[in-house]
Parts: sequence; structure tokens; C-alpha cells
Amino acid sequence: MKRIFFFLTAIAAFTGIAAFTAPVSGHVDDEAAPIYGIKIPSGCRDWNLISIGHLAGGNVKQLRAQLGNDIAMDGFRECTLPFQDGTIFAAPHWNEAASDENTKGLARGFPGAGLQSSVAGQFVNVQFMVKDSKKYAATGGWGFADFKDGKPGNETLHKTCFPCHQPAKERDYVFAHYAL
Repeated sequence: MKRIFFFLTAIAAFTGIAAFTAPVSGHVDDEAAPIYGIKIPSGCRDWNLISIGHLAGGNVKQLRAQLGNDIAMDGFRECTLPFQDGTIFAAPHWNEAASDENTKGLARGFPGAGLQSSVAGQFVNVQFMVKDSKKYAATGGWGFADFKDGKPGNETLHKTCFPCHQPAKERDYVFAHYAL
């Protein structure tokens, strides 16, 4: 059952990456995230998929992908911590949407399994982590950014980023786990 869930989530994430490209490429201007000064990196749409995730609780039900630039991918492949300066992660998020069409198709392949398929729905936002151990020394060497419709979130939002990543300190503040 875990394989089926992973398979369905992977399909949803790959499908949703197309939704990620339009908001990022269609609305980029020169606005930078407050506090950290990060802009949406050019070429981030072409980065490699690190992993996908599902976040559900309360009124939140999202599919999330983690992408990495070449330096990030090298760090994961070589199991190197801390990550090198120049590492950048992108995390596009979508609201999860049920897919009756996929559910019907999958039911034929898995009769009686009681599957429910979901896909990436409305694009929510994209978050970035940028490694620069000198520039962002006060926040574990990482700068953070959150963009919705190509516009950065406010300063209050960005002040929540580093505290949120504190539980992952032993993994250089990175939640993503590399999935081959």
C-alpha cells in the first residue's frame, strides 16, 4: 500500500510541476524576500526532484515537491553535511485535489483496494532555502524565501522560517530526504 501511495504522490508531484512553472515564470519581477534578500532563482524549473511529500492536518491538505540545484544534488548523492555554499532548494506547494478520473482508472488495476487518487490542484506557493554560511550565519547558514504568485511574503512570514527548520538541525536544517 505504501508503494501505491508513493506512486500516486509521485504522479501528482510530476503533474504539478507544470503548475509550478507558470506562476514562477509568469510573474517574476525583481522583488526580493524581506530579511534574506532572496529572489526567485532563474532556471529553478529545471532542477532535479529530490522528493515529494504530503502535508495534511486541520484545513491543510497539500502536495509538496522538493527540488535542488546541482550543488544540492551533489550534496545528497555524496551524503555530505553540511551542504556547500551555493546549495539552493525549492519547494513548490499545491493544494491536494481528488481525482475521480484517476481513481476509476486505478480501480481497474487494483480491484477491491479502495484506492482514492489525488493530484496537485491549485498552486499555493514556492519556498526557497539558499546556503551562504557567511551571509546567513545567524540562521544556520541558510537564507529563506516564500513566494506566492511571484511576490515575496512579508517580513513576519519570513521570521517563521528558521524557527520552523530548527528540528532538522542535525541534517543542516533540511527536511527533505533524497529519494532515488
